[in-house]
Amino acid sequence: MKLDPEDLAKITALTLANYEENAEAFAANTRGHDVTQNIAALMRHIHVEPPYDILDLGCGPGRDLMAFAALGHRPVGLDGTHSFVKMARAASGCEVWHQDFLQLSLPAERFDGIFANAVLFHVPGQELPRVLRELWSALRPGGVLFCSNPRGGNQEGWNRGRYGAYHDLEGWRALMAGAGFEELEHYYRPDGLPRDQQPWLATVWRRPG
Repeated sequence: MKLDPEDLAKITALTLANYEENAEAFAANTRGHDVTQNIAALMRHIHVEPPYDILDLGCGPGRDLMAFAALGHRPVGLDGTHSFVKMARAASGCEVWHQDFLQLSLPAERFDGIFANAVLFHVPGQELPRVLRELWSALRPGGVLFCSNPRGGNQEGWNRGRYGAYHDLEGWRALMAGAGFEELEHYYRPDGLPRDQQPWLATVWRRPG
């Protein structure tokens, strides 16, 4: 079903409102999540001299911004939830942009890497090709995009007050290839569990240089 501009505006508004309403609880519940595997997956494919310019897309309260800064890099955060932007700035001391994913305004060829951890599944499927091309353009040639999303059967809709699109590996590969990315690796999370207990699909991509 084709979503019109009014539908898209409603999806954005209600999803962000849900995060806003639950901002403090979300920050508390995710503060201790271990995403070092995902950060390492991004880092090992960036082939320029550090420090790296990294966009933490959907940075939330700033946990991963602090991790990138502690590694000596130059991270910039972006989030659509006003409370998260304030939290991330205060926690990390980094620059944090207040933008929603359907109305991105990103500088061209600004970043060596983009870290999109548990965020791009909030983009409705019909808008993903455009958003992915915008991320492609924001990377420098040879730059790397990390994505982690809850996997599914290429369905989308509302889930506990937030909109989500749930792709399988082949569906996600088709979207990324259509946006001009080259696949570097993929894996499922949490690490070390049977596949039916790994709800997250992590993938790493390069903008050809």
